[in-house]
Amino acid sequence: MTKIIKATSNHLEATVLLFDAYRVWYRLESDLSGSRDFLKERIDRKESEIFLAIDPDTNEAVGFTQLYPYFSSTRMSRVWLLNDLFVRESHRGKGISVLLIEAAKKLARETGALGINLETEKSNEIGNTLYPRAGFKLYEKENFYFWLAN
Repeated sequence: MTKIIKATSNHLEATVLLFDAYRVWYRLESDLSGSRDFLKERIDRKESEIFLAIDPDTNEAVGFTQLYPYFSSTRMSRVWLLNDLFVRESHRGKGISVLLIEAAKKLARETGALGINLETEKSNEIGNTLYPRAGFKLYEKENFYFWLAN
């Protein structure tokens, strides 16, 4: 069975390969060096939690999720942002995404968080099917705004 582990600096290179593939899946240019720098900084500064899915046959990392903490002032509580979730195409359909989400839920419970927030593209058919099955509720009435600094 696929094993889920918390990534540390010892898992940086495996995480970089998955993270870069994830970015390419979102139609961005491959950037292994930038991915390495970005992830190393998150891990070293303890600014995110990253979980890796490890294939039991090859001991290879085949999927990951990355969560960032933030806080709700009105609810006076921590919330986790599930910002990244990716499973290599060769390993999709095996329940690995569900295992990664379960690790995220466990993190939320262990840290006393209010819950987990996530966002995905409307065109992400896989995610838009997966998240409701995993217990996430779509809030269609909310407005989402973003200010881009550049």
